[in-house]
Order: sequence, then C-alpha cells, then structure tokens
Amino acid sequence: EVTVVVDGGYEPSRIVVNAGQLVRLNFLRRDPSSCLEEVRLADFHIAQYLELNKTTTIEFTPPKAGNYEFACGMNMFRGAIEAK
Repeated sequence: EVTVVVDGGYEPSRIVVNAGQLVRLNFLRRDPSSCLEEVRLADFHIAQYLELNKTTTIEFTPPKAGNYEFACGMNMFRGAIEAK
C-alpha cells in the first residue's frame, strides 16, 4: 500500500511492488489543474477520476515482473510501477 501525492506531478513517481500480489495505491490529489484530475493505468485498463483534496484508492495485481506506467489524463505527467 502506497500513498501517492498528486501535486504538480506524482510523488513518489516510482513505486516498487511484488508481482502477483495485490497493490493498493492511494492517490491524494492536491493540484487543482484539470490535467491531474484523472489517473490512467493502461496496462490494467484503469482510468480513475481523482477528487480534489481527497484520497482515491486504486487496486490491481501485476501478473508478472516488469514495468507498468501510470499517467495523467493528458499523458503529460507520468509515474512508473516496477513489479519484481
């Protein structure tokens, strides 16, 4: 379980997890810009609206080791999830 602060980007922007185990990301959106109001995890078919000044939880299980990206709705801000 990791909390990701959304404020001018993602902090942390790189997250290491275990492949085959449930991952819970808690996105806390502090930035009011429309670009950061959505986060997308394309590999997991997830597109989630993030409410301002609230925490939104996203859960998924990476099936195998590798790198998975997440990005804002406009694909300007990005982060990476490394499954080991």
